[in-house]
Amino acid sequence: MESKLFEIRDKNTFIVVLATMLDRGKVNAQSDYLLRRAGFGDPLVQLTSFVRHKSEYDPYDWGCRTYSTAHDYIQNNWYDLKSGDVVDVEFILGEKIDKKESERFSWVKIDLQE
Repeated sequence: MESKLFEIRDKNTFIVVLATMLDRGKVNAQSDYLLRRAGFGDPLVQLTSFVRHKSEYDPYDWGCRTYSTAHDYIQNNWYDLKSGDVVDVEFILGEKIDKKESERFSWVKIDLQE
């Protein structure tokens, strides 16, 4: 198992998620047993939202375009993504031609000692 943090962006949206790849082929025998016993077969991503305080393994159980699109994208592109990457839903859906950059690059720091 491997976990990564992502910044999900959409229209006026900033969401931090923790994604964990549940890949039975890359765990020890006990973990493999537990994953099989729980019904997990193919590698999949368990996505946990720090905003909604909710976790899903099926991208389509979120019930909203932002989470479903981002979850599906993360699951299908797991090995190309790094922890901290931006997952831009508008870009993925072809609504924007430029991918959003992380807010960490545009964060305004205020000097409170002035």
